[in-house]
Amino acid sequence: MTEQKIRVLVAKPGLDGHDRGAKVVARALRDAGMEVIYTGLRQTPEMIAEAALQEDVDVVGLSILSGAHMALAPRILELLKANGQDHVKVFIGGIIPDEDAPRLKEMGVHGVYGPGASTEQIVADIRQIITGQAA
Repeated sequence: MTEQKIRVLVAKPGLDGHDRGAKVVARALRDAGMEVIYTGLRQTPEMIAEAALQEDVDVVGLSILSGAHMALAPRILELLKANGQDHVKVFIGGIIPDEDAPRLKEMGVHGVYGPGASTEQIVADIRQIITGQAA
């Protein structure tokens, strides 16, 4: 019996046009054996939630460098819940002030990563949350 792969949607919400970090994380997740769907730039929260539903993902990874994380993340969480996707875990990376991380986690974000975050740590955190097993 083969283990089912973790499915991850990597998304760039908002108007931010810088996606190098999102692509680096997407590649690291793919290299770790996860199935990765990258939505591309300038996605609305509605587009992200719909893609998560259509792709039947376990995880949504958001990359936000614009400072709009406190507006975009709650809306995406709300839409996922409205779609019956309470099981989908949300992770966020980008330019996130330290004081915002606890608030994002209270809203339901499972991991918050800033510049220079280790891709190995991101992979390990996703595996831990989804499978309950350490890397």
